[in-house]
Amino acid sequence: MKTALITGGSRGLGRALARELAQDGWTLVIDARDPAALAAAAAETGATGIAGDVTDPAHRDDLVRAVSGGLDLLVNNASTLGPTPMPRLASLPAADLAAVFASNVLAPLTLIQGVLPGLRERRGAILNITSDAAVENYETWGGYGTSKAALEQLSNVLAAEEPDVAVWWADPGEMNTDMLRAAGEDADAAPPPSEAAAALHRLITERRPSGRYRAAELVPEGAGPHGDGLAGAR
Repeated sequence: MKTALITGGSRGLGRALARELAQDGWTLVIDARDPAALAAAAAETGATGIAGDVTDPAHRDDLVRAVSGGLDLLVNNASTLGPTPMPRLASLPAADLAAVFASNVLAPLTLIQGVLPGLRERRGAILNITSDAAVENYETWGGYGTSKAALEQLSNVLAAEEPDVAVWWADPGEMNTDMLRAAGEDADAAPPPSEAAAALHRLITERRPSGRYRAAELVPEGAGPHGDGLAGAR
């Protein structure tokens, strides 16, 4: 039986992907900061829920211990936008940018470091959730986008260094999530996270080569009621 650890698994994409893997019989460990939302997601998917913040080293240690029996997949999905409304770079406080990097770059890396021995042993995979804000120049998305760009290059180097582990960095596309809503975007017009989760499920099950992927490229043409809705990310 395969085991996956998904951060930010209580809602949005993390929860939708947990549902996909649960249907395949995966053993799941998920985390989130909201204990109530985490408990609901764990009950729905049969996962073990561990409440906490990925920026907390003690919490990351708890996650590593929870999968010490073996891990096949790590999904670094938890992230933060930073302050909202999102400011332009000219007025983004350094402390706020540091907090974004702590959540979106340092936490994924240190969690990878903690579980990497087990992933090597089982020839597992790492899925880092990124954004097209990492490669596009969207106004006010500078803090978040630069953190995701760092995560992408981190993934790129890791893929070269760890040939026995599949390393994917994936842009899920625009989704109807609380995060997109908090960013001031029209989340109600975006596709549900389940569409991106189905695309990422295909990436995992087919074990495609390490690299950058867009969910829109993983969905057969015309699939899903939203058509090309996955193409716009953030």
